[in-house]
Amino acid sequence: MKLQFSAILKQRIIDQTYPLNSLLPKEIELAAEFNTSRPTINHAIHNLVQQGFLEQRKRLGTIVKRNKITQEFTHVIQSYNQEMDNKGLKAITKVISFDKINPTSEIQSALNLSTSDSVFKLVRLRYVDTAPIVEVTTYIPTKLVPDLNKIDFSQASLYDELRKRNLPVTHVTRKLEVKKASSTISKTLKIKENDPVFYFHSYGDTKKDQKIEYSIATYRGDLNSFIIDLNIN
Repeated sequence: MKLQFSAILKQRIIDQTYPLNSLLPKEIELAAEFNTSRPTINHAIHNLVQQGFLEQRKRLGTIVKRNKITQEFTHVIQSYNQEMDNKGLKAITKVISFDKINPTSEIQSALNLSTSDSVFKLVRLRYVDTAPIVEVTTYIPTKLVPDLNKIDFSQASLYDELRKRNLPVTHVTRKLEVKKASSTISKTLKIKENDPVFYFHSYGDTKKDQKIEYSIATYRGDLNSFIIDLNIN
């Protein structure tokens, strides 16, 4: 029961029922709302303080924080679902669009394509629980994976599907920028216009040095942080 209330309160923080930096309702109010005891509520709040979602301040009360998700994809090649699963988080993917298009000059350059080539354009919105975390637009050469449009990428992993076709992504180069959210992306990610976002360009190669993936990912700045792991020999 105590874990159940922790999950309910956590979900309200994630979906911004309790906004960032706001005061959490008092224990006596929560106990009345859920028809339970104050010790049960106190235990749930303590759990969320330990997880970084809440902060207790003397003479003020309990403040809502936003526990950032530490993304490791800057130095590890793995799917989004796999990374979230490793963190014990529930990943959900919504496919916004999936089309076959003629590549722009930017896409041609990124994937070493000619004007006669075509690409699949896959746009996905990735969630943790009910909070949108990142919008990803991915381009894949159709000549390398002509059947890719038969896959439901709300359930399947792109990297897994490429691996099944003997086209595993073995090397990725990423370029990071910090930008202000446009009006369009702010609505998609449920943030304010001009809020900071992490903007990644990713270039994926196969073991044969084939250009297989070009992706543009826009991460919310308030819910994500990134690990950069360097080894000096």
